[in-house]
Amino acid sequence: MKAEHIPAEVNIHLRAKAHDRLLIDQAAELLGSNRSQFMMASALKEAKNVILEQTSIYVDNKKFQKVLDWLDTPATQEQVDGMNRLRAIKAPWSHE
Repeated sequence: MKAEHIPAEVNIHLRAKAHDRLLIDQAAELLGSNRSQFMMASALKEAKNVILEQTSIYVDNKKFQKVLDWLDTPATQEQVDGMNRLRAIKAPWSHE
């Protein structure tokens, strides 16, 4: 299935060293894409990872168990309202 081509809306310009451009071109060719497609896909993938890493929480076992216990208790109406607000927020990379 061929993806629908949607024209770009803005330009993004960067300067690079010649050997960096060659490396990018080689990688893009291996994937069957051009430099712009490869760079956009790579940049978007990294942007999503950065955003997701900033929204992850890492805790020790004791704190994690407290979170699990909290999740097992029935939600208050205020918590339900808050969860509904969060659910309504679209991901930054969503087009909807």
